Amino acid sequence: MDAGMKLPFTFILGLVIIFSLPRVRAEGYVAEPAFPGNPLFKQPVGIVSLPGEDPDSPSQFFIIEKVGRIQWVRPNSSEKSPRLIFDISEPKDGDFYHKSECGLLGFALHPQFKLNGQVFVYYSLKTKGKLFQRVSRFVIPDRGTMMVDGSSELPLISQEDPADNHNGGDLHFGPDGYLYISTGDGGWADDYFDYAGHIDKGFFGAIYRIDVDKRSGNLEPNPHPAVHRDMQGRAFYSIPADNPFLGVEKIRGEPLASSEKVRTETWAFGLRNPWRFCFHPRDGRLFTGDVGQNLFEEINVIIRGGDYGWSEREGFHPFRKSGEGDVKKMKSKESDSRFINPIYEYPHPEGYSVTGGVFYFGNRLPSLNGAYLFADYSSGWIKALREQGGRWTAELLLKDEFVTGFTADPATGDILFVSLSSGQVKRIVKKSP
Repeated sequence: MDAGMKLPFTFILGLVIIFSLPRVRAEGYVAEPAFPGNPLFKQPVGIVSLPGEDPDSPSQFFIIEKVGRIQWVRPNSSEKSPRLIFDISEPKDGDFYHKSECGLLGFALHPQFKLNGQVFVYYSLKTKGKLFQRVSRFVIPDRGTMMVDGSSELPLISQEDPADNHNGGDLHFGPDGYLYISTGDGGWADDYFDYAGHIDKGFFGAIYRIDVDKRSGNLEPNPHPAVHRDMQGRAFYSIPADNPFLGVEKIRGEPLASSEKVRTETWAFGLRNPWRFCFHPRDGRLFTGDVGQNLFEEINVIIRGGDYGWSEREGFHPFRKSGEGDVKKMKSKESDSRFINPIYEYPHPEGYSVTGGVFYFGNRLPSLNGAYLFADYSSGWIKALREQGGRWTAELLLKDEFVTGFTADPATGDILFVSLSSGQVKRIVKKSP
């Protein structure tokens, strides 16, 4: 979290519960309970959908609970109540940790899940008093029960973390079949640990891309204590041969001290705390929200090899660290060709903590077709972002507090989201006349 940077607070995304929020007015849409019986979940931070075996099969959803559990829901089946299928509260080589912005943060199913049963999780643990953020593979041996075999854990990456905020923590397989992972800048504020502008200091402030299937022609990762290896010294994943930082010699104009320290897993960097990303379902572009610090929140399209400027920039603007002057004066919009600009930014106090969203391609809300729906966790609104003539503009849809993640219902295209405060999963629908 941004301890001491904004206001006192206690929980997710490096931001506070603001006690005086701007008033927002819902504009024609409402949120209703998504599942029969309106089941409640414990600190839900994400939702993942899985389509049925065929178009007529019921959709399936996995609710990520920050406290270390995954709940499985099939709302249109005979078993409508959630089923607990995973509990990581007691990892085999440490202590699960879910204070501050830590916990179970990400969950992804392998593209060949129906054949291999593999799932991937991002969670926090402490070992010998040190905090780590871990990506592991597990197996679901029986797709009928969906129970995760806790003994099947295969850790891939366990990055020691100097602070318990700014952890990113999202996981998605891209259209290319590779696993993409988001991480934050190490925590505290002002990029205190000087990780965000580097790709040779570990797994921080970036989007990573790895091959969990170890396809022919891909490469071993560079040495690093965070990378788990087998008895022969080989990592449990490989580096796609077209990753952008293979053989790189300079970053931000500065020569790298050692090519062996480069995290060749890196797809793009210069991010502060990318909280929730998605791939466009039609063209495959990667969109993420990136949580700001003092003045601006942003939405980015992540491109191969992109540098998004943190901590030299916040949104479109130069970033001035706390104590270096009046940050409120740093509102000039300056271009810097070294960095990839966000497609959209919004200032504080319009919002204080962006939650990245998903795209709508359903039939029930034709006016939202093709829009990117995202939220602000602290200010309690959901908006639709659209591109018109090369410019992205946002429309207010509705108000809902502490939104931490979205998904699209594969059966209908409806947008579902989880609310941390209520513990509910909700569905966006048109407001009745």
